[in-house]
Amino acid sequence: MEMSRLRQFVFQNEIRVTTPVTQLDEFLPAHQFSEHHYTRVPAPAEKVYRAVRSVTAKEILFLRSLTWLRRFGRPGPKSVLNPPPDQPILDVATGTAFRRLADQPNPEIVVGTVVIARRGWNWSAPFATQEFKDLKQPGFALAAMNFRIEEAGPERCMRSTETRVYATDARSRRRFGVYWRVIYPGSGFIRRMWLRRIARRATN
Repeated sequence: MEMSRLRQFVFQNEIRVTTPVTQLDEFLPAHQFSEHHYTRVPAPAEKVYRAVRSVTAKEILFLRSLTWLRRFGRPGPKSVLNPPPDQPILDVATGTAFRRLADQPNPEIVVGTVVIARRGWNWSAPFATQEFKDLKQPGFALAAMNFRIEEAGPERCMRSTETRVYATDARSRRRFGVYWRVIYPGSGFIRRMWLRRIARRATN
């Protein structure tokens, strides 16, 4: 039976990982905002990995309704806030504002984007993974999200997703903090429903 839990969902003082364990730790070791959800899935890791890669927007309960609210009902180009119903949501993300930072089948997928940028910086241009790691000058907020699989017994694994946001200066932190307080209830719900759909796909 699937079980889902919310481990952390907070706005906090800066946390910094000193000994990286995950790929997410490598790309965003410091953060002030985070949420972490996990699900136990009675399926082998390779099936869960395939499910992560293939879940579409229409499969995630209320995703399109909540993203419609996030963009205030305005139309717009394809993005994670305006996802086509039948395309894998991860492909939509990495084909628009997000970049695939790491993809190790079965252990972990990491995607990242720039959510606040200094004036004049072309945030829509492709950026390299090293550039994401090195972007520490004031005026930015970086977001990264992972999906990670950990073995939890024969034909069982733990599927988790964590989102982190790191603001490079106090002003950017305040700006993002206002946005975070508005979006995090819906964001947390979407991620729990996302994990639930992954588990359902992996066990069918």
